[in-house]
Amino acid sequence: MMKEGHAASIIFAAGYGSRMKGFSGNKTLLPLLPGSNPFKGEYPIIYEIVRNLPKGPKALVIHHKKEEIIKATRDLGVFYCDQPIPNGTGGALIAAQEFLEKIDQKYCIITMGDVPFVMKTTYHSIIHHCSDKDFIVLGFTPKDKAQYGIVEIENETVQRITEWKYWKDYPMEMQRHFDVFNSGIYAARRSALLTYLKKLKERPHRVEKERDGRMIVVDEYFITDLVELMSNDGCKVGFNLVDEEQEVMGIDTRDDLVLAQALFRKGINRKK
Repeated sequence: MMKEGHAASIIFAAGYGSRMKGFSGNKTLLPLLPGSNPFKGEYPIIYEIVRNLPKGPKALVIHHKKEEIIKATRDLGVFYCDQPIPNGTGGALIAAQEFLEKIDQKYCIITMGDVPFVMKTTYHSIIHHCSDKDFIVLGFTPKDKAQYGIVEIENETVQRITEWKYWKDYPMEMQRHFDVFNSGIYAARRSALLTYLKKLKERPHRVEKERDGRMIVVDEYFITDLVELMSNDGCKVGFNLVDEEQEVMGIDTRDDLVLAQALFRKGINRKK
């Protein structure tokens, strides 16, 4: 059994990062301290994420350029979970099932490998709010709502997370009341995760994707489905809000990376 700590953490680091044009590596290894160009430098994004997470065992879900990630992070004491094929956020969580079964921690953080500015205090806050909840969604209020998933809430309880491609067709009167959006970062009771991973495996989405120049059909799984399954069964699904959208910014494009490097130089969230 792994040594007991404050909380376990799972970091999704398996994706191709196809929106990062001009870069073919794993974007979790992109530098926050740039050198000759934004893609070259020091202090990979993943280092800052690991630094800010609570004490306790940590797992990296890996696939794309996994040998490079293992080499870069071998001194961080992390557990590696291989995701055989990128098949959604739920698929990444399913890939971490062995890790979840081995640890002793009561609570678990789930975060993305390209979101380096989430503060230590924020991670601790969502773990704290799991004391009376089964699952916590970390939400934010963006300046531009387009493309983000909405956290649908009734009586302070999360009912579901609805992606933009669906909620964009909701009546405008309903859309005006949307103010909590999904950051893709969560906290959960480990026991609830293990229970609902089994149910999530029964809800694949058949999706056609291009891989290595050819189209393949993939069974994808999504954490949004897991949230809805839990809510429908009466589990306690809550939410927390960050004050600033910048804290949960993901680094998807070259422009995002340049902005993140500038923010990092200013020391954003380094002391919190």
